[in-house]
Amino acid sequence: MRGRSASGRTSRHPARTAAVDLTTRVGPLELPNPIVAASGTFGYGEELARLCPPSALGAVTVKSLAPFAWDGNPAPRLHMTAAGMINAVGLQGPGIEHWVAHELPRLHATGARVIASIWGRSVDDYARAAEMLQPAHGRIVAVEVNASCPNVEDRSHMFAHSCASVEAVTRAVVAHAGGVPTFVKLSPNVTDLVSIAAATLDAGADGLTLSNTVMGLAIDAERRRPVLGNGGGGLSGPAVKPVALRAVHDVTQAFPGVAVIGTGGVSTGVDAVEMLLAGASAVGVGTATFLDPRATLRVLDELTDWCADHGVTRVADLVGGLEER
Repeated sequence: MRGRSASGRTSRHPARTAAVDLTTRVGPLELPNPIVAASGTFGYGEELARLCPPSALGAVTVKSLAPFAWDGNPAPRLHMTAAGMINAVGLQGPGIEHWVAHELPRLHATGARVIASIWGRSVDDYARAAEMLQPAHGRIVAVEVNASCPNVEDRSHMFAHSCASVEAVTRAVVAHAGGVPTFVKLSPNVTDLVSIAAATLDAGADGLTLSNTVMGLAIDAERRRPVLGNGGGGLSGPAVKPVALRAVHDVTQAFPGVAVIGTGGVSTGVDAVEMLLAGASAVGVGTATFLDPRATLRVLDELTDWCADHGVTRVADLVGGLEER
């Protein structure tokens, strides 16, 4: 017997999945389920709404926005790899002011719980971005700080690669966010992620998104040139899942109870289970959406079915449930 799950898709075990409590708490946020559309994969508003109802997800993180419009990097920007995708889109976007006025109203009208992702090239950019989001208060549930951006004040080193830089940008956003919960998205491309996380939490972050893409390079052998117009890029997809799991596990072990949105390589319900067991309170689904616009809903249904099959009545009971050898 088959029936409709909470997401509107067909569940294999309607009676049992209905008994699974999907609610999860991510720091100050309570979400109806742990599946979050990751930044950069669900657009800025209602682009995917007809195919994937945003209200069925725990939350939707929009593509990162700056306090200014930005054209991004030269094409080509995306390239499929053997186990994922490498991209150098360059955070192209219309800017916060345009998004708040024209895109957010339509997304909010769908019933989505919206996480606004912001970026900048200086600490002041991040402070301005947080201030510019204030007219959106009441229509966003959190701010995600994309700290994996070059810092022009520190020889273009990424904010997330320096304790001092990530602390400064986090303090700036928290000070100007008007009390909206703040999550900082960190980079896996560091040797001591726990120290970076510590600096972020000490600066007042309510939680973390772990983690961003892994730096990589794709080469066109015939042309003897990089495939992407910007040279290197960020690797995402199934290939990075072990890296993301390690990041989530190490940070949540170091800081028990920390709120983490685990992101990286999640494309199935079992992937989501693994991310929760590693310590994440919610799970971001990103690159899988490029292949299947309904991937977030499918992952949610597969997670629910897995819980029903394994006698898990509360998805929150999975969080941090990894049994160490």
